[in-house]
Parts: sequence; C-alpha cells; structure tokens
Amino acid sequence: MTLDLQFKLKNNPLYLQYLHEHSFWYKKLNRNPNTLNEFIEEMKNEYHLRPTDRLNKIMNTLEMINTLTSAFGK
Repeated sequence: MTLDLQFKLKNNPLYLQYLHEHSFWYKKLNRNPNTLNEFIEEMKNEYHLRPTDRLNKIMNTLEMINTLTSAFGK
C-alpha cells in the first residue's frame, strides 16, 4: 500500500472504521491503490453519507416536526 494511501486512510476515522469492519479491503487496496474511489463509495453507501441520504434525513426530520406541531396544535 502506498504511503499516500495510508495517510488518506488514517486521516479519516470513518475510513479506518470501515476498513476494520471489512478487512478484505486491506488486500484489495494493497494490490491496487486505484480502488480507493470504489472503497470510498462503498463506505458512503453503507454509512448513508451520500447527498441523497442526507436529504432524506432532513425530509424525515421536517416531517416529524410537522407531525408533532400538528398534534400539539389541535
């Protein structure tokens, strides 16, 4: 694994956590450092860090607030 790749992984706690949970990525990244983008996308999908996931979370929060205000408003 290249030194640059090691720094990128160690500077992000989410990358390290995902790497510990899915250890096969050690071998994959060691053999081909170009798979870093694939690793990051898979990590974002699993931890729900994509922009659409954030938007869904905001929408769910707003919906819950709306439900609470309508329940207490009556």
